[in-house]
Amino acid sequence: MDAATASVSGDAKLRRRPAERKGSTIDQTILSPGTVSINVQEAFIVDEDPSRPPSPSDDGVQHDTDIRLPNHKAVVSHVALDIGGSLAKLVYFSQEPDSKDHGGRLNFLKFETDRIDQCLEFVKRLQDEFHIQNGKNSGAMVIMATGGGAYKFYEEMKKVLGVEVLREDEMDCLIMGLDFFITEIPREVFIYNDADPMHFKEARPDIYPYLLVNIGSGVSMIKVSDRRKFERIGGTSLGGGTLWGLLSLLTGARTFDDMLKMAEVGDNGAVDMLVGDIYGTDYGKIGLKSTTIASSFGKVFKMKRQGENNDMAEDHGGLSFDNGDGNHGPSSQPTFKPEDISRSLLYAVSNNIGQIAYLQSEKHNLERIYFGGSFIRGHRQTIQTLSYAIDFWSKGEKKAYFLRHEGYLGSVGAFLKRQPRNWGRRNSFEEYPVVRPTIQHRED
Repeated sequence: MDAATASVSGDAKLRRRPAERKGSTIDQTILSPGTVSINVQEAFIVDEDPSRPPSPSDDGVQHDTDIRLPNHKAVVSHVALDIGGSLAKLVYFSQEPDSKDHGGRLNFLKFETDRIDQCLEFVKRLQDEFHIQNGKNSGAMVIMATGGGAYKFYEEMKKVLGVEVLREDEMDCLIMGLDFFITEIPREVFIYNDADPMHFKEARPDIYPYLLVNIGSGVSMIKVSDRRKFERIGGTSLGGGTLWGLLSLLTGARTFDDMLKMAEVGDNGAVDMLVGDIYGTDYGKIGLKSTTIASSFGKVFKMKRQGENNDMAEDHGGLSFDNGDGNHGPSSQPTFKPEDISRSLLYAVSNNIGQIAYLQSEKHNLERIYFGGSFIRGHRQTIQTLSYAIDFWSKGEKKAYFLRHEGYLGSVGAFLKRQPRNWGRRNSFEEYPVVRPTIQHRED
C-alpha cells in the first residue's frame, strides 16, 4: 500500500480524525511556514455511521465529521476559511487531547455568513488555545481565506483577529481541495444507488479529466483537465441560495437544515404535476415513470382555480387563510403544506442542476462528474435526484460522484495552500520532483 506525508504549517485545537507521520518542531513551523509535513497515511473519517448526516448544534454552528491524522505530530499554525454568500466553512488542525503521540485531526465547521462575527470569535478562541498549548513565543496563527467573503470581510478579519490574512483564489482552492479528497482520503468519495446509498470508491491517482459541479448559493461548473489546468465552463444562478430564498418566503422554515427536514417528510405529488396525472400511468415508450415530474408546481394553479370556482359557487369569495393555529378560514381554496412545497422546490432546483451538469459533461466529453458545495449536505433526496438525473440523461454512461465533506472543498484547498510542493501519496498537486527533506514517500 502506498502512503505518504503532506507538508503544512499551522494549528488550533478543539476537535478530531486519522493519518500518519512524524513532524518537526514548533520553531521550524514558525520560522519556515510551509515546511512541516502532514502525514496522511492511514487517514480515516471519524464518523462510523456515514449514512447519518451531522446535526447542527444549538448555537447555529454545525460540526461535521473530522478526519483523523493519527501519525501527524507537528504543530500546525494556520486555519482556513472559505466564506461564501450563505455559509462560512472553517478547517483547522488539532492535536489529540490525550497525547501528542496519538496524532491529531482536521476539524470541519460551518457558520452562517450573516453571523460572521460568531465565526471570527471562534477563530479567536482557536488563537488563544494555540498560544496556551505552544507558549507565548509561538508566533501568530495565520488565516488562509478564500471565497468572496475573503475580500468582503478582509478588513474585519484583520481587525478582529489581529493577524495576517492570506487570500487565495477560489477556483484554485476548490480544485486543490477536491483533488486531495479524491486521492488521499479513504471512504470519502461515493456513488449513489437505491440498494447502496453510499457505495464508496477507493482513493485513486488517475482522476483527470472530470467535471466539478460546485453548488453553493449559485452553481459553478468547472472542467478539470490536469493538476493545474481547469476552466469554468458554465453554471446557473439557481442554486442553494434560490432554494433557501424561496422557501423562506413560502414556508416558516428559518434555516436551510429546517427546510431539508421538511422536504424529507413532504409529498411533492401534492403540488407537482406528474406524468401519471397526465397519462394515468407510465409513459413507457419514452422511459417516463408515472411518478416522473412533468411540471414543478404544476398542480398549484389548477387546484387554486378549482377552489376559486367552488368559492364563487358557494358565495364565499376570497382566498384561503391560516389563523395561525392550524385552522383555516371558510374559503375552499386549497392550502399547501410547507413540507410538500419544500420537497417540490428541492426537486426542481436539483433536477435543473443535474440536467445542466449532464449537458456540460456531454459537450466537453467528461464521464466523471463530482458534486460539491454546501447545498448537498449529505441529504439523501438531493443526492438521489442529482444521481438519477445524470444516470437518466446519460443512459448510464456517466457517473455522479459525491463526497462526505462536499462543502469544504474550498477551505481544505486554502488550508493546503500553505504547504510545499510534492506532498501526498500520489503527488496530487504538483508534477515537480521532491525538493524538501521534510517530504517523505514510502511503500509498505
